[in-house]
Amino acid sequence: MDLAYIPSPSTGVINLGPVPLRGYAFCIIIGVFVAVWYGNRRWIARGGTAGTVADIAVWAVPFGLVGGRLYHVVTDYQLYFSEGRNWVDAFKIWEGGLGIWGAVALGAVGAWIGCRRRGIPLPAYADAIAPGIALAQAIGRWGNWFNQELYGRPTDLPWALRISEGVNREGGLYHPTFLYESLWCVGVALLVVWADRRFTLGHGRAFALYVAAYCAGRGWIEYMRVDDAHHILGLRLNVWTAMLVFLLAVTYIVVSARKRPGREAVVEPARKGAPAGGEAAADGPAAGEAGSGRTASGKADAGAETSPKH
Repeated sequence: MDLAYIPSPSTGVINLGPVPLRGYAFCIIIGVFVAVWYGNRRWIARGGTAGTVADIAVWAVPFGLVGGRLYHVVTDYQLYFSEGRNWVDAFKIWEGGLGIWGAVALGAVGAWIGCRRRGIPLPAYADAIAPGIALAQAIGRWGNWFNQELYGRPTDLPWALRISEGVNREGGLYHPTFLYESLWCVGVALLVVWADRRFTLGHGRAFALYVAAYCAGRGWIEYMRVDDAHHILGLRLNVWTAMLVFLLAVTYIVVSARKRPGREAVVEPARKGAPAGGEAAADGPAAGEAGSGRTASGKADAGAETSPKH
């Protein structure tokens, strides 16, 4: 008899009359709001203007959703285009299936477009939102819990995840890899906040640290999963992707630190009719950016960053 385990919800959808509320989509939406909210606080503390993060997110989020779905569909094409499958299901994003690699890659393209329209350096924007993205991933992973998907190998540990019998899944107790990754992402966010404060990261290095740290965790978590996946030389495709992206991120940190040490003195040009530094003067200390950060004027910010609540 199993004395302890994590139960799975009986359904991932709650119907409010004719309107279905899907747990997976709800987690994604909440994650996006958290990323924008916390990114805005960090951006203001760096000398940027309130609302800029949200304005650029209008470009980044849709691109990210499309990129995440494309990566999933391309790497798991057999789920939608093999015999007996319905290709229309490839568009049913609410049923799960977003690849973080594609989401970040194409989301960065959207962010670049938004930054270019505002005359903002993309690396500075990426540094501001990096911990928020990690927190968004931590929240988004709970969507897999609602859908009873992407779990690990069978286990009898007290924190095992109870999976019910269903289509293409066998009931039992499994490693809750969604929970492992969610907790890992929270740790990544805290790591980036600490390192940003301690080493005054700039020019995209805080974002690169987030990428490297996430990949380190995704590698071993991915290795535990038992869902169908393509393999190369005995390893899952996402494990190879995590290793490659990890090496690229670390290389960027090293090269960038040598070529462009320190942090940007100005992250957002003053717009006509707006005071220099936007609302940074009023909200900077309260926003709680890194103690070693710089405002648009180049003066050291004496405020200490408030750690994200979770």
